[in-house]
Amino acid sequence: MIEDYKKMELFGKSLMQRIVLKPPFKYDFPVAEQACFLFVRQGAFAYHINDESINISTHYALLLNCIHSAQQLQHTQSKNSCEVVIVTFHPEILKKVYDRELPLILQPSQKLITNKSSEKINNDFLIQKYIEGLLFYFENPTLVNEDILILKLKEVILLLSQTQNAATIQVILSQLFSPTAYTFKQIIEAHLFSQVSIEELAQQTNMSLSSFKREFSKLYNDTPANYIRTKKLEKAAELLRASDERITDIAFNCGFNDLANFTKSFSEKYHTTPTHYRLNQIAK
Repeated sequence: MIEDYKKMELFGKSLMQRIVLKPPFKYDFPVAEQACFLFVRQGAFAYHINDESINISTHYALLLNCIHSAQQLQHTQSKNSCEVVIVTFHPEILKKVYDRELPLILQPSQKLITNKSSEKINNDFLIQKYIEGLLFYFENPTLVNEDILILKLKEVILLLSQTQNAATIQVILSQLFSPTAYTFKQIIEAHLFSQVSIEELAQQTNMSLSSFKREFSKLYNDTPANYIRTKKLEKAAELLRASDERITDIAFNCGFNDLANFTKSFSEKYHTTPTHYRLNQIAK
């Protein structure tokens, strides 16, 4: 149930909204070619994607690519009302506002290969202060004009670019201008030798962990953990044979986070230590 609703429009489109929802509630926002930044000022909500639920509590936020994400918020177990401030990013408005060149966070990233379409943003003091500033304009709509809204839009873009989530935020926002959908295998191959966990890899494919494991097993006829570990060890063996890199560097470059773990895994597969494996290859 909606207890209170206010919005501010820019160029004829809804730009900023303040919604107070009383549980139990299910709030739908329209599917469109846009992204949404949702900040919880009070209470909490649950966002559902595939068969998983993400809880966003007070002073936390969620950024969504609304093209590829679910579009429904639901109440959590809390009996308290939930107050949410939503900033909507319309690509046509952003192009008009940044008439010369889009800022870096709106441009495609060349470093990340991911289909991730949502990101939970942790408690951030500057974003809290930004939201408090918006509330003043929700309560005093006669003071709002086009220049102020453009300024507040640019301000939140700047704040998002400075959070610890900036790399993933760039992926999500840049998809508004250069939509890119990587295949499941492209994402797996791109992260084979990184130190991302299976859970993080599932997020990059925009799947729940259970859905990811099912799809992986179907394509590779193996579990993610076993397949990825095998590929890392095969690459390590190749580097031990063909290069004079330090074993510690080889371990790190193949996605192992410490030498002890690498040595143990390598010895289990090849029945010898990395050092002896290299010496045996030289002797041959």
